[in-house]
Amino acid sequence: MKRFDLSLYLVLDPDLCRVRSMVETTRAAVAGGATIVQLRDKTAGTAGLIETGRALMSVLEGTGVPLIVNDDVEAAVAIGAHGVHVGQGDMPAAEARRRIGPRMILGLSVETEAVVRAVDPAVVDYVGAGPVFATQTKPDHEPPTGFDGLARLVALSPVPAVAIGGLKADHVAPVLASGAEGLAVVSAICGQPDPEAAARRIADAIRDCRRG
Repeated sequence: MKRFDLSLYLVLDPDLCRVRSMVETTRAAVAGGATIVQLRDKTAGTAGLIETGRALMSVLEGTGVPLIVNDDVEAAVAIGAHGVHVGQGDMPAAEARRRIGPRMILGLSVETEAVVRAVDPAVVDYVGAGPVFATQTKPDHEPPTGFDGLARLVALSPVPAVAIGGLKADHVAPVLASGAEGLAVVSAICGQPDPEAAARRIADAIRDCRRG
């Protein structure tokens, strides 16, 4: 059975991590409470992703935090990563599943109700729903959903959902109220002066919110 926790999903950004590398940002974020990490680097190429991904796997060893690779199935398999995440403009989810086999985690971005209605839970393990807000880290996104739109996507999804798009620690309560399992963040941790403290603020907010 696949085990993963979508509570605090760190999406790495190579530009924001220029001062503190993606590897060091990951190490700090996991110490602060990140529960899943996605390697996203659109310019690295497969060889570059493999090099960084293997370094990330070393950092994550023994933590129980899975590494997900964005878009590149070949890199994910070569790294021995725990999963792949694909968007609507990338490889079809069914093709990604065929190539990674049944054991790896497969995530899919969903931006509209039509797309989320078509999700096959036999293929996809979780969805990234949004963007909740406009974000500069992914400028080609669909119009923001806001929290009401997020809640509609989550309600329609047959698999667990993580909210994404311009989210910060202040958004934990409305994200969890939408029914999402957690929130995916980029700039809320990447590029912060203290990524561990930034992750901890979000993780603590999640914990407090769940306690009620």
